[in-house]
Amino acid sequence: MKIYTKKGDSGTTSLASGTRVSKGDLRVDLYGTADELNSVLGVAVSFLKTPSELKGILDRIQNLLFELGSELAGFHKKDGTSCILEEDILQLETEIDAWETSLVPLKHFVLPGGSQAAAFLHVARTIARKLERDLVKAKDGGSPIHPENLRFLNRLSDHLFVAARYANFEAQVQEPQWKSRAKGN
Repeated sequence: MKIYTKKGDSGTTSLASGTRVSKGDLRVDLYGTADELNSVLGVAVSFLKTPSELKGILDRIQNLLFELGSELAGFHKKDGTSCILEEDILQLETEIDAWETSLVPLKHFVLPGGSQAAAFLHVARTIARKLERDLVKAKDGGSPIHPENLRFLNRLSDHLFVAARYANFEAQVQEPQWKSRAKGN
């Protein structure tokens, strides 16, 4: 099977339903951002120290994001429900709570960075927030967006923030702290 079809040379692509749309279509943008998030997570995973508690967790999230991207591209379950389940959201919360027991409580803002894995997890966090904002815009514009997807992405960005902190903890790398010029610290 060839990777290139030349069908998109005119600026159109096919959704999962087979419908051809502009590559500028909101749906293409949404599943493209989900793919971008998934790709950055792949980079973050490649920088994790071995062994890492984070790897299996991030692999699971990458699979969920692939399913979410498929849903945003027009592939829907026969029963009309989201590919994201309530259990997926609860799992993120459980992992956040578990990691926070090992981390120093936050008393300052942290800057994105530290280890390479943590830096890419922070990039992933910002892309998750972008996808969440874009889904809200789509919903506000009348597109059918499952509420589970919004809750998942909201929780995922928190999860990725704590995962970045945990990646620094695992790598024994100090978290960069924000130093306010206005406050002189």
